Amino acid sequence: MSSGRVSRHARTRMMAAVATVCALSAAPLAPSAVAADTPPYTETYRPQFHFTPEKNWMNDPNGLVYYKGEYHLFYQYNPNGNSWGDMSWGHAVSKDLVHWRELPLALSHDDEEMVFSGSAVVDWNNTTGFGTKKNPPMVAVYTSAYKNGGKQAQSLAYSTDRGRTWTKYQGNPVIDIGSKEFRDPKVQWYAPTGSWLMTVSLSAEHKVRFYSSKNLKDWELQSEFGPAGATGGVWECPDLFPLAVDGDRKNIKWVLVVNINPGGIAGGSAAQYFIGDFDGKKFTADDKGTYTPPTGTVVQDFEGTDFGTWTTTGTAFGEGPAAGAVDGQGTVDGFDGKGLANSFHGGDGATGTLTSPEFTVDSPYLNFKVGGGRHPHEAGTGMDRTPPEGTVLADFEGGTYGDWTTTGDAFGTAPAPGTLPNQQEVSGFLGDGLVNTFLNGDTTTGTLTSPEFTLDKNHINFLIGGGNHPAGSADPTALELLVDGEVVRSATGKDGEALNWASWDVGELAGKKARIRIVDDNTGGWGHINVDHIMLSDTKAQPVSQETSVNLLVDGQVVRSATGADSETLDWASFDLRPYTGKKAKIQIVDMNNAGWGHVLADRFTEADTAAKSVVQRADWADYGKDYYAAVSWENAPGGKRYMVGWMSNWDYSGAVPTSPWRGAQSVPREMALRTINGQTRLTSEPVGSLESLRKQRPATASGVTVKSTSKPLISRGAKGKALDIEATFSLKDADRFGLKVRTGAGGEETVIGYDATTEELYVDRTRSGAVDFHSTFPGVQTAPLKAENGKVKLRILVDWSSVEVFGGSGEAVITDQIFPDPASQGVEVFAENGSVKLDKAVVWHLDSAHG
Repeated sequence: MSSGRVSRHARTRMMAAVATVCALSAAPLAPSAVAADTPPYTETYRPQFHFTPEKNWMNDPNGLVYYKGEYHLFYQYNPNGNSWGDMSWGHAVSKDLVHWRELPLALSHDDEEMVFSGSAVVDWNNTTGFGTKKNPPMVAVYTSAYKNGGKQAQSLAYSTDRGRTWTKYQGNPVIDIGSKEFRDPKVQWYAPTGSWLMTVSLSAEHKVRFYSSKNLKDWELQSEFGPAGATGGVWECPDLFPLAVDGDRKNIKWVLVVNINPGGIAGGSAAQYFIGDFDGKKFTADDKGTYTPPTGTVVQDFEGTDFGTWTTTGTAFGEGPAAGAVDGQGTVDGFDGKGLANSFHGGDGATGTLTSPEFTVDSPYLNFKVGGGRHPHEAGTGMDRTPPEGTVLADFEGGTYGDWTTTGDAFGTAPAPGTLPNQQEVSGFLGDGLVNTFLNGDTTTGTLTSPEFTLDKNHINFLIGGGNHPAGSADPTALELLVDGEVVRSATGKDGEALNWASWDVGELAGKKARIRIVDDNTGGWGHINVDHIMLSDTKAQPVSQETSVNLLVDGQVVRSATGADSETLDWASFDLRPYTGKKAKIQIVDMNNAGWGHVLADRFTEADTAAKSVVQRADWADYGKDYYAAVSWENAPGGKRYMVGWMSNWDYSGAVPTSPWRGAQSVPREMALRTINGQTRLTSEPVGSLESLRKQRPATASGVTVKSTSKPLISRGAKGKALDIEATFSLKDADRFGLKVRTGAGGEETVIGYDATTEELYVDRTRSGAVDFHSTFPGVQTAPLKAENGKVKLRILVDWSSVEVFGGSGEAVITDQIFPDPASQGVEVFAENGSVKLDKAVVWHLDSAHG
């Protein structure tokens, strides 16, 4: 059901908000806005061989089942808009998992409930009595998300016409434990006991429950699994299925997929898995043993009575190392010895830094333990909270809006004093008041408009937070500058409650009369806006750091950063120091956050030859990219195949991706297998074979190409495009890194798909992949462990108009990432860094559109 997450995140989830960085645009339209007469499925970023609905918001795949020659794909869908809300089940069918036909809405939200994630089965024996044995019913098992009180329970709906029309069961719900965090039932027929098996998530407890039933209506609890593996976020959309190891039907293992958000391997949302055994009642994960970190030279273990040569600012770190938890803090564990750095002195409201003396980098890695809040360092932020000098247009103090005028009911009669009822903690505003349209929740709307003023300085600075719904979108939550009644500048939040500085350059508008208008026209998730301290100034305001992080500074700049996981348990992290050998550096522990989880924990800084691995890195992941979540598999696919698909997005920024009139895509369906790789059983995936039906004739090929310390076009002609299927094999020589660059072109755009021979990792670098500035966590590099096989690295790369999916080796290393490049960026290049590599062979197919 992960659909409920946006609503929870906006209202009551206690995990701290990520720092809000604002989307600014001189033009009111979103970057992907297209003319109304653009034919469907030809829009700028429209995937050509991934399923997307013609319009509106989509997230999790649901109800994956095969029946009478059709693969059914249901999905979380908002029938009323392009942002999360009104969760219902959309519906599409396919005969080959490639060409999809969108059907009418299957299960609709109503006055009482939203229809969250779940599964579907064919009730062959009519155990429910919803059909007949001659015409067995298709039964959907979904989570009822009740609007009154927020309870989540499991319910049924059924269809007797191949899923075209549906009836909700009058006896719903069929399992109700009174929980607000109980969702995403995956149901299958378990033949050994002649009964139905449900795998369902107790999300906040990091547990999966197993229930059994003879008729889908009456359920008995069998067992629980968890917590285990990665637990840095809620557990959602579980799936349990058997697979033969290396194709041996006599060696069956069970795979339990548990999707997690946040706390995934690449940050935010991800799909982890466990391999083990299932006896009909209980799942037992294979024992992976205990972890021993690399040895090395300890440079700071906080075992002294003071910080020694490390220096502090502020009050957050106290006078010296803490012996564990400090006053008002929950139990702190996971640190070594007797002491650690702990910035909870004075609670989350206190801030400060703890900085090492300068040292010369002479080790490959710096390993350390970190915990506390998940507030990453953001480039371009500073630590000075003082606003620049200027003329304050509105500070929303004094208990009134003064001569500003309101419409609607979102703004109330006066500024808010801070956080409103049922809202996550609001922070970053100045004084005692601010504009906050969460009045009575996200459902209220309205405007707040300033009196006219003259633009007599170069900048308008303001503090902004709340929902990411830009001006020009269907239902904005935006701050707008109006000149002659036209919107000439606008800004919006980034789906976070923390306000931060943003600015408009208005120098070119000097002398003009203007008004400020604050608009809340959104009633869905994050359908509110926070604004404070609007001012005219000749100095641009710098966004303030809101991080709780451990940073490595080289030449005064942050070059490496790590943060906690909203947990008082410390875990290993590592900085790769190799690029900075011989340079002067400092370690700085930073707490600039005064909201929920606004503190950081750190211990045992160790110089070492190899990197330490965190619990998250030691967990098993179905995909190491940013954009593969809510992964679930089809039931009763032909030939006993196990096909899996995931939502190709990430809750960190899913509401901000620059697509219109749709938002959300599904991954390419993948065939799953268990393979023994380097002595370990691993879950592997490869694109469904029928995808090859889209390959155009006569691929472009290259072979026997040696590349040394350069990047060059792969082939003189033919190897370029927006929708490609690439197979490439490299032989290692002495290059540090090598691989392919796709969607290269306009303004230096490139998406880098590479292999790091030193760390033995596959990686995708999308920092220069096109539009990346719509959310601070979008640009970056994703990595997956991948050992070369017999000195060779094999890649399969699927490139679509707004995504790359990279399958490394035998499918054990997969990275799925969205990209939003200029349509003109269509180049493909081969590259090597610091040495040579041999490209044994590359084959590049152009792919036809699956849209007919």
